[in-house]
Amino acid sequence: MRLSLFVAAAAVALPVVGVVGVVGGEPFERIASAQSIIKNPGDHPEYNVEAEPHLNFGWANRWASNGYGLGARFSIPVVHNGFVPTINNSVAISFGLDYLRFSGPYCSYLGLGTNGGCGASVFLLPVAMQWNFWLAPKWSVFGEPGLYIYHSVYDDLCNAAVTPQCKVSSRTNVDFMFHAGGRFHFNDTVALTLRVGYPTVSFGVSFLF
Repeated sequence: MRLSLFVAAAAVALPVVGVVGVVGGEPFERIASAQSIIKNPGDHPEYNVEAEPHLNFGWANRWASNGYGLGARFSIPVVHNGFVPTINNSVAISFGLDYLRFSGPYCSYLGLGTNGGCGASVFLLPVAMQWNFWLAPKWSVFGEPGLYIYHSVYDDLCNAAVTPQCKVSSRTNVDFMFHAGGRFHFNDTVALTLRVGYPTVSFGVSFLF
């Protein structure tokens, strides 16, 4: 079920990237072939921090329903010319805060019907290495392996004497994360950013300072 939701999210995201790719009347393939900068090491905007507010979709199994919310990422470049010196790549440390709200369906798992107040609020603190590849003046992509701390605060579920899960009002844990994403750059300081992976999908605006 979770895998199918993730595949569906990716299927929705890819056409969005395709639509953005024809901004200005030029398909992405033409831009990539005519303006490719991937073989020009260091040919990308110099910035001290990337601030990225975004919308979140939580498809992973943090609760028994899908979560929706807001968040922000901050990425600080640490290597201007990245691990592969012959191509245009850079490395940053990325961290942030995400909020996801999961609601009612978990009630059915506990046999409480639909009125049990079985939602949860989840706060995520991600930390990742962001490896950027600068493909063209308007396009860059990245991969983000890392870890995240998540703190879940559960609603007042039910009577703990009847259902043991109710004894836990909150929980904190650590899990791995991986995202792949892309940016469409309007200019050297503003871009649209799509991030797809585990445990969230996000879409937002990046500001490079």
